[in-house]
Amino acid sequence: MIAIVNYGLGNIQALVNIYRRLNIPVAIADRADELRGADKIILPGVGAFDWAMTLLNESGMRKAIDEFVIEKRKPVLGICVGMQMMAQRSDEGILDGLGWIDAEVRRFDQSFFKEKMQLPHMGWNDVVPKKVDGLFRELENGARFYFLHSYYVLPSNPEWVLAVTNYGAPFASSVCAVNVYGVQFHPEKSHQWGIQLLKNFAEL
Repeated sequence: MIAIVNYGLGNIQALVNIYRRLNIPVAIADRADELRGADKIILPGVGAFDWAMTLLNESGMRKAIDEFVIEKRKPVLGICVGMQMMAQRSDEGILDGLGWIDAEVRRFDQSFFKEKMQLPHMGWNDVVPKKVDGLFRELENGARFYFLHSYYVLPSNPEWVLAVTNYGAPFASSVCAVNVYGVQFHPEKSHQWGIQLLKNFAEL
């Protein structure tokens, strides 16, 4: 069963609807005890880093989620700000991240763009997997996903970059460190490609 963490942010119902259409067991977790029966969890997120971290820290689920990911080493998928929260810190705020992956969240530096680019990075863009099994199975060619962000995750280990996207310059649009998975885009808004990715996560 997949538990979707409801701490007040994210497109939770859209994720639930996709999994129900796929006949994959899913539940919304509003409390720590609702995470106990889960095999995997999804940490969605939208908005600002510090606000998201504040809501999660105040949700009463932080300790249970840390145990799920760090001690039990069960798979977790962070989406958009949910992925950024898994890092150590962010340029966007002053609060510590969850620290599940040794990474920083950086703001796009327009001085490095080869041409004038608008921020936030919003809309559809190509996602090119570096590894074509697991999370990106059957998404090897032509996969496009929906983005809305001005910050990106920069992991300390390049081996943790699972997929890249180009927006003025290449950036990590997906990461994986052992059981910790993250995607900067919104699979729940990305039609057949997003459905396939969410299905793949369920089958990890």
